[in-house]
Amino acid sequence: MSQRSAAVRRETDETTIEVTLEVDGDGAASVDTGIGFFDHMLTALATHGLFDLTVDCDGDLDVDDHHTVEDVGIVLGEAFAEALDEKRGIVRYADRRVPLDEAVATVVVDVSGRPFFAFEGTFSQEAVGEMQSVMARHFVRSLATNAGLTLHAAVEGENAHHEVEALFKALARSLDDATRFDERRTETPSTKGAL
Repeated sequence: MSQRSAAVRRETDETTIEVTLEVDGDGAASVDTGIGFFDHMLTALATHGLFDLTVDCDGDLDVDDHHTVEDVGIVLGEAFAEALDEKRGIVRYADRRVPLDEAVATVVVDVSGRPFFAFEGTFSQEAVGEMQSVMARHFVRSLATNAGLTLHAAVEGENAHHEVEALFKALARSLDDATRFDERRTETPSTKGAL
């Protein structure tokens, strides 16, 4: 099994980001975005997806959290795309429904190479700590677009912290499932022969 890893750097006038990703890791995370709750969510993504992940982001937080969260999603999506390469031997499809107390989130993913994102639900509070709740949705969209995922997500609940955390955990579990190797398959899982 080849090592599925990537290191991606992106620098703009709004953010400077460095991400390293090991798809077949053990959940180790080192994350610093300057947004405490977002760091917590990225750590949960690594922990529950069993991805080894480092994220270092210097963003324009004096403006707001938007550029930081969006751009980390872009870079992490690019890292997944690079690490998975031709996607040979992967399961490809997965879905997970994850509860957190009263909240529940669902993520259905196809590692298809065709970016598409759909989302159902609203977050119960406008912000969790210094992160706008709607930025969780925007993060997942940015990741899906840049990783080449078809991804459908939904949340429901009464507490935005729980709703967002359930979303990140469902994303983690579905990505872990979809990117695992199927021992019966050696080629790219597509009738086209490519994804």
